[in-house]
Amino acid sequence: MSGIAFDDHMSRTIEALYLTPDVVEQRRRVLEALRLQPGERVLDIGSGPGLLAQAMAEGVGPEGRLCGIDRSEAMLAMARRRCVGQPWAEFEKADATRLPYPDASFDAAVSTQVYEYVRDIPAALAELRRVLRSGGRAVILDTDYGSLVIHTEDEARMARVLAAWDAHFIHPDLPRKLSREMRAAGFSVRSRLSIPMFNPEFQDNTYGKGMLEMMASFAVGRGVPQSEADAWFAEFTALEAKGEFFFSLNRYLFVAEKTAP
Repeated sequence: MSGIAFDDHMSRTIEALYLTPDVVEQRRRVLEALRLQPGERVLDIGSGPGLLAQAMAEGVGPEGRLCGIDRSEAMLAMARRRCVGQPWAEFEKADATRLPYPDASFDAAVSTQVYEYVRDIPAALAELRRVLRSGGRAVILDTDYGSLVIHTEDEARMARVLAAWDAHFIHPDLPRKLSREMRAAGFSVRSRLSIPMFNPEFQDNTYGKGMLEMMASFAVGRGVPQSEADAWFAEFTALEAKGEFFFSLNRYLFVAEKTAP
């Protein structure tokens, strides 16, 4: 993510977020869309802590191959540890616009929550297409942050925190344009669906609470003082006590196929 340093602490924070039931369900739906078969070769662009990679490696089995790339050494170390019992899974540091693999190397590829932070979308999609075999499958999931709904009784404070958070995006509305970009890159878009992250309660082990905590931390020093970020986050406990907490955010899943030249 642009503007977020993926050190050991942040990597553990992201891992905890990815272990919430909300993201576990998202991962299930991504795997369902991929339709992996034993022996296939699959690429994970932005493998993060390796939770999806581990599941994909299990799906293709020891006769297959799982390759994951990430720009964070801390994330790569976490993914390697998670997949240590799967020697057919490998990870390396690389960029989505410069994939270190030959043409037509993979049967399928996936990217979750990555392209919205990549400045050159046409270059990234061209690379994705290049490394897929003809007819290869691409599954892309990204968030449209225009769908973010958070209840508050202090709209001005909410606007300041969200303005600080929004500064780290490159494409906060990428899903609206992704079908067009994928067709231009030589993909046939087969299906699209929305995956809501909806938490009507402020509870531990939910995506909403983890995300709000990360947003509060990120906003500090970016136009929002610590005291205001603390007060913003504390409001959600008060709203929960009144039965008025509300958090909703939509992610969008695109399934496409590499078409012939």
